[in-house]
Amino acid sequence: MRWRAEAIWEAVAPLLPGFTVEVLPQLDSTNTELMRRARTGRADPVLLVAEQQTAGRGRLGRDWHSSAGDSLTFSLGLPLAPADWSGLSLAVGASVADSLHPDIVLKWPNDLWLGDRKLGGILIETASFGDGAAGARYAVIGIGLNIAPRPAAGLSIEPAALRELLPQADAATVLERIARPLVGDLQRFERDGFVAFQQRFAQRDALRGRAVQLSDGTAGTAQGVNAGGSLLVHTAAGPQAISSSEVSVRPAAR
Repeated sequence: MRWRAEAIWEAVAPLLPGFTVEVLPQLDSTNTELMRRARTGRADPVLLVAEQQTAGRGRLGRDWHSSAGDSLTFSLGLPLAPADWSGLSLAVGASVADSLHPDIVLKWPNDLWLGDRKLGGILIETASFGDGAAGARYAVIGIGLNIAPRPAAGLSIEPAALRELLPQADAATVLERIARPLVGDLQRFERDGFVAFQQRFAQRDALRGRAVQLSDGTAGTAQGVNAGGSLLVHTAAGPQAISSSEVSVRPAAR
């Protein structure tokens, strides 16, 4: 595959001085690699792509493997200092979806869906670096997207693939579409917080108005997200604001 690393660098470098692009044929996990680097003091802005990822991680420790050409797996690492980190995964999801296709929807807190099938996921981790000046941390934003259809073995629902929407899509061109807008949106999030993305997320909210089951057994109806990115759920006990660190959410059976 021909990666347009230089074109991505030319587009992003004016926004992120010192920015680099790396493409590796195989890696355990792009997030894990950038976190390893951050712990040794390497906190430069970088976009790291793995053509094949052998030990990728999703939310709650779930595996996310990728095959060369069939998936896009990358992590963007950069110093970030927002006043409030709440809602960052929702802002990232909105940015990626807006760059790709109007039919992509967002399942709170960090999945991209096509219909009710998972198209991709987001995993965000942070590490301290330097002396913590100005409250900055090194943020690692990991994104995995299914480009081509993948086997559904062991899954209750067949995954979605971007080629269902964009038949000519390949990992390299998709990355080029995503990269610069994502960096710009991260910088906007740093300045303005999630409130600047709340309406963009609402336009793609896959759960709003649907019955949901929380992982603690609570049932209710999703009613969007608040200005801090918490999921609003109306339950028998009244309204609840759910943070992504507390529960996972799935739509109840229709």
